[in-house]
Amino acid sequence: MAGFAKLVPSARGLLVFEAAVRSGSFTAAAREFNVTQPSVSRSIAQLEADFGVALFTRRPTGLVPTQEGRALYSAVREGFDGIEEAIRRIKQISAAKPVVTLSLSSSLATHWFVPRLGTFSTRFPDVDLRFELIAGVLRGPAENVDLATRILADDDTLYHHWAFSPEIIVPVCSPSYLSAHGRLMHAATGEGHVLLHLSDAKEQWLDAWGSVGDRRTSKAKWLEFSDYAVVLQAAMNGEGVALGWLSNVSRALLQGTLVPASDRHISTGRIHQLIAPRSRPVRPVVSDIRAWMIGEMQAELEALHPILRPNIL
Repeated sequence: MAGFAKLVPSARGLLVFEAAVRSGSFTAAAREFNVTQPSVSRSIAQLEADFGVALFTRRPTGLVPTQEGRALYSAVREGFDGIEEAIRRIKQISAAKPVVTLSLSSSLATHWFVPRLGTFSTRFPDVDLRFELIAGVLRGPAENVDLATRILADDDTLYHHWAFSPEIIVPVCSPSYLSAHGRLMHAATGEGHVLLHLSDAKEQWLDAWGSVGDRRTSKAKWLEFSDYAVVLQAAMNGEGVALGWLSNVSRALLQGTLVPASDRHISTGRIHQLIAPRSRPVRPVVSDIRAWMIGEMQAELEALHPILRPNIL
């Protein structure tokens, strides 16, 4: 350990380095540590001077770790994961209940999980939950949580993964909005309609709207939000039509607080998955929660058959 201290004069420098690689930005790393961007730059420069190699390539599109930087990040990440797991286990030994950390979209937590908290507490009375929420498009690493929802590449080897819900998109609105404005015709101009949209997915899912979403010709009004949970809440409040990801709106469709706003149902062929990092063992309680979530979702998807076209589920 004395040799390590000589190799790395500042352990904090490794923490800053890990954050810079993970976030891809000195500015984001600075926010994480509540310091200035120049302070992060100096920490990285000191590491590079100590090691005698460049750890990053600075490009117009952002930071890219060099080969040496990638090797260091892999080693640092493995070490930090081991330390975090040891601390987590120490804390859990002294805790009255096990704590399970979930990384979910804010919309899934708000509109799917929170309404089930009573059922969850009955099924898992001795488990405390900690939620790490993602407001926009579902992405980002999940090494430091027990269970997460993501869409993974087929060749991903970092995570265990289990199918949770097919990615199906259904335009939705409130019953009162549908009664007042009628069904949304995707090939029309959208006149008289309000389209609710997630800001960082506007371009990605423009095709899902059809020509009604072409702002050059559309006469619809657009309202954009950076949090998809708010998009769905606005739709429930009768403010407009939203693209509804079935994994998020299944309960609202069954309860009638949301209804299909048109006859358009898009199946992307992708799967929303529950994932857990392979870097540590999956605790039995996490496996039980995973099975419970999948069972709840499957029951809802089956119940949606009378509401949606039979061939999309």
